[in-house]
Parts: sequence; structure tokens; C-alpha cells
Amino acid sequence: QTRNKTQNDCQFHESTLYTMADEAPITAALCPSWATGVGYLGVAAAVVLSNWGSAWGTWKSGVSMVHTGIRHPKSVMKNVIPIVMAGVIGIYGLIVGVILAQSIAKPDSDRNNVYSIYTAMAHLAAGLCCGVSGLVAGGCIGIVGDYGIRAVGYRANSITLFPTSQAESEGYSNIPDSDADGGDDVSGSDDQNKLFVGMLIMLIFSEALALYGLIIALIVSQHDYPCR
Repeated sequence: QTRNKTQNDCQFHESTLYTMADEAPITAALCPSWATGVGYLGVAAAVVLSNWGSAWGTWKSGVSMVHTGIRHPKSVMKNVIPIVMAGVIGIYGLIVGVILAQSIAKPDSDRNNVYSIYTAMAHLAAGLCCGVSGLVAGGCIGIVGDYGIRAVGYRANSITLFPTSQAESEGYSNIPDSDADGGDDVSGSDDQNKLFVGMLIMLIFSEALALYGLIIALIVSQHDYPCR
């Protein structure tokens, strides 16, 4: 009986060693050392691309706002909306970047990697969703804001893109710019308000593109496969 018990114990230890030897290559394949770099690449993509789109939109809209504000200073605060909406895109990237950075696990005390390639790819996808969406949304906001602010300014100044007379070339406004005649309205024209409302609607749907990317990034960032 003692001999049989010893043989059974030996067989049990041998099977355990074989199982551990079989699991070692699988763990090394699912949790490579370079998986952490892929995860941090997702963090960089979310922050850098979102800030790129935010800077792009701020640049395009800001130049037009300053240009239009030379003749109509009252329109500056009204036309600052595209700049604010472009700046919000950078905050989306900051939020996703912080969440992803906190989700990247460090190696354990034995210097074994516990961050799987599945989690790394999920974090990379989340960063790209937020970053690329923020980039295209920022560019859309910048271009729409650029042409929209200039169009509102042209309407307020009664300027045409292809002037045919001396007055149109000089760009003097035929619409009074005073509180007595125009009130709070910059130009006193309903057409200018219609242009502004149309620009605002396009800006809202452009901002929604970045919001869609943020929502998907938050969902994908929760996908996790631990190596332990």
C-alpha cells in the first residue's frame, strides 16, 4: 500500500509539472512583454490626436473670429462658440487617456507580465476611437466655423465675395451698428441670424462625432483579460 501511494504521488506531481509546462508557452503568448507598449500607444493616440483636432479647430475658427471682430467687435462673443466646442474635444482625449493609463497593470513582484495582449489591443482600439474621432471632429468644427464666421461677417458688412462696385470693394456696412437701431443684434438683419443658426447646427453635429468616439472608447476600455 505504501508503494502504491508513493507511485500515485509521483504520478500526480509529474502530471502537475506537465500541466505547468504546457501553460507556460500559452501565458507567454497571451502576455508578452511588449503588450504594455501597445497599451500606452492607445493612451498616446487618445491624447495626441484629440489635442490635434482641438488645436486645428481652434486655429481655423480663431483666425476668422479675429478677422470678423475687426469690423464688428460685438460679434466676438457670439462667434466664440466654435472655439469653445473645439476646446472640449481635447477634454475627451484627456478623459480617455487617464482611464486607459490607470488600467495598465504593472508587472508583479516576480517581474512577470500580467498585462495581456487582449487588454492591450482593447486599450489601443479605445484610444484610436477617441483620438481619430476627435481629430476629424476638430477639423470639421474648424472648417465650418471658419466659413460660417466669415459668412456672418460678410452679411453684416454687406460684402460680396466678388465685388462689382467701389462700395462693395471697400466693404463699408450699410446696416447700422448701434444699440439704438439694432439692439443686441449685430447687424439688425434676420438673414444674419439664419446664417448663425445654420452654422450652430452644423457645429453641434460635428461635435457629436467626437462624443460618439468617446462613448465607444469608454465601453471598449472596460474589456479586460488578466494573465493571473
